[in-house]
This record gives sequence, structure tokens and C-alpha cells, in this order.
Amino acid sequence: MESTFDYSHQRAVSVAGGQDGTGEAMMSGSSQELYFGLCTDQNLSFDTLVERWQYFEGLGFNSVWDCDHFNQTSNPSGPYFEGWTLLAALAARTERIRIGVLVSCNTFRHPGILAHQALTVDHISNGRLELGIGAGYQEEEHARFGITLPPPGDRRRAFREAIQIVDSLLRNETTTFEGRYYQLHGAYVRPGPVQKPRPRLTLAAHKRLMLRVCAEFADTWNSLGSIEEMRERNAILDEHCAALGRDPLEIRRSWYGWTAKMIEQGLPDPWQSVDAFEEVVGRYREAGVNEFIIDAPQPQQFSVLETVATDLIPRLRTANSS
Repeated sequence: MESTFDYSHQRAVSVAGGQDGTGEAMMSGSSQELYFGLCTDQNLSFDTLVERWQYFEGLGFNSVWDCDHFNQTSNPSGPYFEGWTLLAALAARTERIRIGVLVSCNTFRHPGILAHQALTVDHISNGRLELGIGAGYQEEEHARFGITLPPPGDRRRAFREAIQIVDSLLRNETTTFEGRYYQLHGAYVRPGPVQKPRPRLTLAAHKRLMLRVCAEFADTWNSLGSIEEMRERNAILDEHCAALGRDPLEIRRSWYGWTAKMIEQGLPDPWQSVDAFEEVVGRYREAGVNEFIIDAPQPQQFSVLETVATDLIPRLRTANSS
């Protein structure tokens, strides 16, 4: 089937691949369940990353993620592996945990390339990919590599076109698209993904107009922000869903927890203690978050991590479902 489309009044279908790697699609109406993931640094050796990801998988976390940067934000002069290449390798070394890049920068690659990368990793992982995409933002990183960072309005509009293209390429036999920023003519990527109709889309957004794009197309919305910022953004996303006639419960509400930002707003380091982790989750839960992707702890904090995974998270899920 060829897709020649205008997505102005169409949104994506929410799907999720099974935890067992079967790639069975299911509606995400249960988005108020609690999900817990970890995000790892790419400045570690590959062997260490394999060891860490397998360890996190064994503890039962829902997901584990890397990032899409050329250089580490906090230490640009240090070593840093490329996110998608690393993800493919780590996909082959894990079995059950869902995996993703938090999030792929739209300005770094054409959406056709991203769709091809995504279906490849979905096969390597046997249907465990979460496809994270953002519009791009880091001025210094773009300038360092001579990559154009368009003004915010163009960036948002190009992002919206890119989401439509990725969605169509992963769903359809061929795609023809005539947009302002991208043009495709009978394009295709094969074979199709393991997950049907495609992997979940995790879209990053902080501002009102970007949240509108999430309301149209996201299976998961992800953001980095304070408790109050997340509360306000959640409300805006709900407003957009109402305007579009979409059930807001279809969209998982995901927060990326960066330890330094938590401390800035007077919250504890979540890996300081089990009580600290519970406090952070509780405060953000009140703001409407139901997926918590937090920077992975240091090895000296692994005892807290293990107790969080084996004791606290099961208790939180039980309390949430009662």
C-alpha cells in the first residue's frame, strides 16, 4: 500500500510491543500504569555498558535508554559513544527490557534514515524498541559540527513533518510525501518492524506548540522539567487532546529525571536512599507523570537501586492499581 498523505487531521495509533519481545501490538489505554526506566552515560566502556544494561534488565526495570549527542553535555571534551550504533549493540546483548534513545535529534538525520535505523534495531531487539524523537536544541553542539539549527518555528514544523514520515515508513509499503522540509517519492524501508503497526513513539516536548504535535502523534510524551513545569505541560497536553478529540489517557506521561536538576529545585538525589526515590516519584506522580526515566546511579548506589527495584517499585505499583 502506498501512502500519499496529509496528516493535518490524523494521529498515530498507540502501540506497545510485549515485554517478552513478541512484538504483539496493544492499545496503550492502560497508560496510567507506572513505568520505570534508567538512562545511562555513553562515556563508559562498551563492556561496562553491557554489564550495566544486563544488570538493570535483571532487576526488572521497564526500559533502559542512551542519548543522541555527539559529545556529553556536562563534559564535551570527554569520550562519548554514538547513541544509535550503541543501542543496536546493546539490543543484541539484552533479552527482555525495552530500549531506546532519549531522544533522537531530528536535525541530526533525515527521517528516512531514522525510520531505517528504527526498524533495524526493532529486529535486533526482537520488538523491544521505544522510538524517541525530539526537534533538536543544543546550539553549541550543532555549531561545533557545522549542522544547521533552524529557528524554533521551522524546527517544530520540520519535526511535525518528520514524525509523519517516520510513522508512514514504518507502517506502509511505500510513502510519498510533499512537505515544506521533506519530500519522498515512493520511498520504503524493508522489512517492516517486528512491532505492529510500528514501535511506540516517544516524543519530547516542553512548549505549547510542540505539545500540540505530541497530542497528535505521540504514544508517550517525554519532558525534562520541574514539578510545576510538568504539571503545567500535562494540563496543556490535555487541552490539546480535548481540541483534537483524542482521549488524553492514550498518551503515557514520561519524565526524564536528571539528578542535578532535582537538587536545584530542592529535591533529594533519588539514589541517596529508598525514601528519597519514593519522595521524588511521589512528587512527580502528583504532577501527572506515570513513567519515570531517571539517570542511572553510580555503582556505590547500587544497593539502593536494588532495594528500589525489588521492594519499592512493586509496592508503588500495587498501591497505584488499588
